[in-house]
Amino acid sequence: MDITQTPLPGLVILKPKRFCDRRGFFCEAYSKRRLAEAGLDVDFVQDNLAVSKLRGTLRGLHFQKDPWAQVKLVSVVKGAARDVVVDIRQSSPTFGLNFSVLLSAEEGNQIFVPIGFAHGFLTLEPDTMLSYKVSNYYSPDHDSGIRFDDSRLGIDWGLDPASIITSDKDRHLPLFDPKTRYFP
Repeated sequence: MDITQTPLPGLVILKPKRFCDRRGFFCEAYSKRRLAEAGLDVDFVQDNLAVSKLRGTLRGLHFQKDPWAQVKLVSVVKGAARDVVVDIRQSSPTFGLNFSVLLSAEEGNQIFVPIGFAHGFLTLEPDTMLSYKVSNYYSPDHDSGIRFDDSRLGIDWGLDPASIITSDKDRHLPLFDPKTRYFP
């Protein structure tokens, strides 16, 4: 497995090794042992699938507050998506900064999102399917988020925000507030 550090501390890109032949490929999409060897020792409790029928579908920016905060391991199993995270750890030197990566089924890369990041993605192909493992169960009382189109965050989604397809809930999330203590 290849591991690439990002400019945001704790956020890493993973690329599981693929064994290819004329039939296609085989890979270990997840190995607790390999992650632990890389210093990413997490107990995932749930797998989630998100299927978006249309290109330009955005989900996010989401996170869960303590004590139900979640680590995520995100990959695309069909199609492609721009995956975006925002560092919302008040004590982090990169607080308020964002990072994006293109995840695709063809590439087979993954993003490991630690606690303290808001997370979202924009589909780049129709019928895109994302799979993500989480380290804590969903808690509606701790569900939270930040608006994807907040100009203070400066996220380049690659599409005009007016053409993005999203839920009413996501379109009405609060703006990022640097004075808010999202996480320590």
